[in-house]
Amino acid sequence: MILTICPNPSIDCTIELDNLNVGMLNRVRNKVETYSGKALNVAKGIARLGESVTTTGFMFDDHAKMFEQSLEKEGVKHNFVYNHGAARVNYKIIDKRSMLTEINDRGETVSRQKQLELIDLVKKLSEDCNIVVMSGSLPSGVFPEFYDEVLSVIPSRVKKIVDAEKDNVLSALKSGGVYLVKPNLKELEEFSGQMVSSKKDIVKAALKYVNAGAENVLVSLGADGAVLTNGSESYYCKSASVAVNSTVGAGDCMVAATCVQLEKGVPMGELLKRSVAAGTAAITTSGTNLFHRDKYEEIYTKLTVEKL
Repeated sequence: MILTICPNPSIDCTIELDNLNVGMLNRVRNKVETYSGKALNVAKGIARLGESVTTTGFMFDDHAKMFEQSLEKEGVKHNFVYNHGAARVNYKIIDKRSMLTEINDRGETVSRQKQLELIDLVKKLSEDCNIVVMSGSLPSGVFPEFYDEVLSVIPSRVKKIVDAEKDNVLSALKSGGVYLVKPNLKELEEFSGQMVSSKKDIVKAALKYVNAGAENVLVSLGADGAVLTNGSESYYCKSASVAVNSTVGAGDCMVAATCVQLEKGVPMGELLKRSVAAGTAAITTSGTNLFHRDKYEEIYTKLTVEKL
């Protein structure tokens, strides 16, 4: 089984405009609201690919029912630590050039007692898992060290996957045994402290994660595809050319496909190809609607993998 951990769920409000005019009146062309969070998106993607998955994390009473219904509709099991108050709302503004502007809320404060409850719950739930994903930001009152605390209670045989910003990743790596991290290009440059302009540069920068304790690094490159490396072997897969509706959630879909392929034990090149297929399929949908299985399978047939 696969477990995903979502510390900071959100209501994602995706607003489509013809143009974003700062300081002026803007009229909405389309609006989509989804009950989201990076690890919740991963769980939904895993379910769409036919694998059994459970999600956990913090949840907030005011919107809990809507999140639960969204997960149940996808066939995702859930077991949350509940908090008073409302989930944060993130605004994602997309103009006709597919430029994305994000405004992320900070949300309610989570007490130390609730943090300890989630650590205990993860310890229990992860006993029957092969893969655990922890991804996303942390709510108010929760510090980067929490990644280390949570991932440290997971059995050593379990493959741990992390998709988060620099400080949270550094904390996660302290727990030991992180099987894979998934930075995007900006996160890769921030973590490594170097600008990249070629695939060779990407592999070199990714080694900073390997040297810090990650076994594998999956670097998402948007429309350019992705690179997967373990420090010894490296592969590149270019994305297929598709109409872009929204890039929101594409990285989460890549992680979902990665989990499913790890369960199947496929080689690195195939894992990368499936991951890019899911991420590419995701950008053809609006808002954070993830990918459709048929589109994912169609795009997969168009991809090729290159060993670097």
